[in-house]
Amino acid sequence: MNTENPIAHFHLPGLFEFYEFYKIFLPLYFTHRKWFYSWSCISSVYGSPEGCIWNGGRTENGTAREKDVLSLMNEYGISPRLTFSNSLLKEDHLLDKRCNRICTLFEKSKVQSGVIVYSDLLSEHLKKNYPRLYLVSSTTKVLTDFSDFRSELNREDFKYVVPDFRLNKAFDLFKKLSQNQKDKVEFLCNECCDFSCTSRRLCYENVSRKNLGEDVSDHKCFSKYAQDGYKFSLAMKNPGFIGAGDIKKTYLPMGFSNFKIEGRGLGSAMVLEFLLYYLTKPEHQLEVREAVYLDSMLDLF
Repeated sequence: MNTENPIAHFHLPGLFEFYEFYKIFLPLYFTHRKWFYSWSCISSVYGSPEGCIWNGGRTENGTAREKDVLSLMNEYGISPRLTFSNSLLKEDHLLDKRCNRICTLFEKSKVQSGVIVYSDLLSEHLKKNYPRLYLVSSTTKVLTDFSDFRSELNREDFKYVVPDFRLNKAFDLFKKLSQNQKDKVEFLCNECCDFSCTSRRLCYENVSRKNLGEDVSDHKCFSKYAQDGYKFSLAMKNPGFIGAGDIKKTYLPMGFSNFKIEGRGLGSAMVLEFLLYYLTKPEHQLEVREAVYLDSMLDLF
């Protein structure tokens, strides 16, 4: 990490889900760099295409073609990541032809591709068969104990490790990490889940079962905010929230440089708001909106 002029590397949602959005936003981002913070960059975009039983974290999948997605990422030098964080995979699931075919294609990408994983079984399969793919330890592991998280950091398998968002403000513990360990930490910034939730792991397991094709009921969340769905305004009040100012003033000076934005299961309008908040200078946010969707004849109702 460059300690004199540290850069925040953002990892964005919706590789397949928001392909059409990124086709508009990425040219804008790279053409008008003065509109965006100089201390930030887009390092990866993550997601899963439809029909992948290895998918985890969310049931939502994108419909964009794999070759189109890779072409867009390669054009702008952004790492594409596959969200294959299903927690319930068994040996026979590793034979899935579609998931293996996608890994074969992504391994050939000009910009190195990554895979976000939960299953150690899948990690070993990927290391053996697709060694050019780097691995990211998923936040779906719900690593809320810092000693467990530190052990995960020490595993050579992973290039990055995403801690549970409830560890985000454990500064006394984070500052004790070596710089090599800090370089592997990827903070989840904008989680809206209840900070006191005790069923987060069960929620992810429910998603994994659905992606495997099991006929299961939806997980019932009893958080007082669950019925409202995702609201960025609520996420900002979460004790684990990491804002743009926090990144620049606290995390970068501490030696941390990787930050994940969630949002695969949301709409592209919400994702745009994330990118306006984390990447865009306030005085240029209207120009970005105008370039993406806003014009003088747009009616809301």
